[in-house]
Amino acid sequence: MSINIGINETDRNQIADGLSRLLADSYTLYLKTHNFHWNVTGPMFATLHTLFETHYMELATAVDEIAERIRALDVAAPGSYKQFSDLSSIEEETGVPSAEDMIRQLVEGQETVVRTARSVFEAADNAGDEPTADLLTQRMQVHEKNAWMLRSLLA
Repeated sequence: MSINIGINETDRNQIADGLSRLLADSYTLYLKTHNFHWNVTGPMFATLHTLFETHYMELATAVDEIAERIRALDVAAPGSYKQFSDLSSIEEETGVPSAEDMIRQLVEGQETVVRTARSVFEAADNAGDEPTADLLTQRMQVHEKNAWMLRSLLA
């Protein structure tokens, strides 16, 4: 059955492309945060272990919401490591950096997700896609707050 939600196919595809980048960035940040949760050491271990868990658990829910919004636009959501790697602006970490470097990388990742979400907002707004605009606003709020909290640990 064809889709008729008041957003034309071109706009839906443009929005879905942006959301796919947001999904890839969010999933990559999820993996990085979970990795750091497992591997953090040092005097801030307990604090960071708990904080990183809070962040990756929130991201696990977010990636599902983003992917489901892409599907609601009648576009297939990316779902492989290869697709996420090709779409993401966040670099993976294969080593075990110091706790302070973990924090720095996660600040950069959080801010990257904010910029990616912000870059999709205009297309959603121009198409009158309020559900996507709402999702983007929520994502930006979460990641701006997370970046602030992480930056505070470096002060």
